[in-house]
Amino acid sequence: MSETSGEGSNTWTAALSVPSLLARLASDEYRAPVYRPRDLQALELLAQTAGCNARRLGRSLGHYFGSRLGTVACLNAINAVAGQSFYRVSGSAGIDGEEAEEILRGTSPVIDVQTHFVAGHRAGLAGARGIHHFIRQVAPEWFSGLDLKTDLSIGEFLRCVFLESETSLAVLTSAPGTEETNILSNAEIAGTRELVDRLAGSGRLLHHAIVHPNLPGELDSMARIVERFRPDGFKVYTLYNGVSGNSSGGAGWMLDDEDAGLPFLQRACDLGVHIICAHKGLSMLAPSGSPRDIGPAALAFPGLKFLVYHSGYEVPSTKTGEGPFIPGAQQQGVDRLVQSLRDAGIPPGANVYAELGSTWYILIRRPEEAAHVLGKLLLAVGEDNILWGTDSVWYGSAQPLIDAFRAFQIPQEYQERHGYPALTDEIKNKILGLNAARVYDVDARAVYQRGCNDDLAWIRQAVLEFNQRNG
Repeated sequence: MSETSGEGSNTWTAALSVPSLLARLASDEYRAPVYRPRDLQALELLAQTAGCNARRLGRSLGHYFGSRLGTVACLNAINAVAGQSFYRVSGSAGIDGEEAEEILRGTSPVIDVQTHFVAGHRAGLAGARGIHHFIRQVAPEWFSGLDLKTDLSIGEFLRCVFLESETSLAVLTSAPGTEETNILSNAEIAGTRELVDRLAGSGRLLHHAIVHPNLPGELDSMARIVERFRPDGFKVYTLYNGVSGNSSGGAGWMLDDEDAGLPFLQRACDLGVHIICAHKGLSMLAPSGSPRDIGPAALAFPGLKFLVYHSGYEVPSTKTGEGPFIPGAQQQGVDRLVQSLRDAGIPPGANVYAELGSTWYILIRRPEEAAHVLGKLLLAVGEDNILWGTDSVWYGSAQPLIDAFRAFQIPQEYQERHGYPALTDEIKNKILGLNAARVYDVDARAVYQRGCNDDLAWIRQAVLEFNQRNG
């Protein structure tokens, strides 16, 4: 992929994709953390550096930020303020396209297991308006032109996920809500997969079905859902109370409760759907948003694969946020997942997988926390059980998130002090795609080749060439 990835776009998600790594973006699932002084320092340093680099190269600032050069400049600013090289980038790569390309290039499939969009005809519903409200509430000035019907639409989904990122395969899911109130119905999720298959001429999209086991009649409807939509997995929101959606105070349910959770898991087994994707975390510490039920559920149903969306991470309410795991201490965030697995005796490499959608986006500008979160997950679930997700399209093109992850490293100091393994290129390739290929039983090599050669790939290349000529 050229270092000009994403250049030349006139929309907010591409032309300003690098500042989005430092922008206060959010969704209806969490409130964006306020800027710390060091975040403001990084923004100021980035503005100075990027401006100088763009002028030196004879580019517009948007053109510069839409390239991998801008990604490197952003990561360098974060490193500088942190006082440590969490991102393996050099200052010269901010002006040398070939060097930036070499640092960030990937030769393995990227499989994004958490993607979204809002159906145009549902833009006026409460769930869609909630997402729109939170994005607008924290959006910077350049975000003011956002139109829910277009900028979170299926068109943006195709652009951000496939045309302006190197994602080889994506999994489409949806928010909590009934078929009538959700941002996408199960029928529309399955229909989108069919559409992408027709566009690409090959399988580039998998899909979930949303199930709410605590709603009347939902367990009975699961057989119909499987027969009609053939989902690759079930997605559940234990926060959902049937009235107010992602309520931080409402009564939800848990995977190990006898009324909803355990009957749901048994029904999934009976229907042959073995992938259970559960939203855990990003809940403002609501009890039903805790991953404390993951260990017991995984122990009770060893034949199911439990994909823990967001890994139990919570937006920090303190200046420190995530730190090392301390057994027996009062737990918040990812530590709750670690403790649940320990208590249930679930070892690394078992049937629990930690997913990084939104979690990684929030952690990019908090690299100390990122090192702890990734280090703890590598120890708790293992290098084969961490999955890549982005929560696209909430943050625009997925490419800057992919590139930032490729550049990230757990410092030697953290490895020695906390026992974390090194985040090697081999492990990154597993997390970015190879692990998900195994979970969803797809051929990783074939997925990668399709992503390089099918019709969507040709369109992507044409867009890149156009942007190079007209950027």
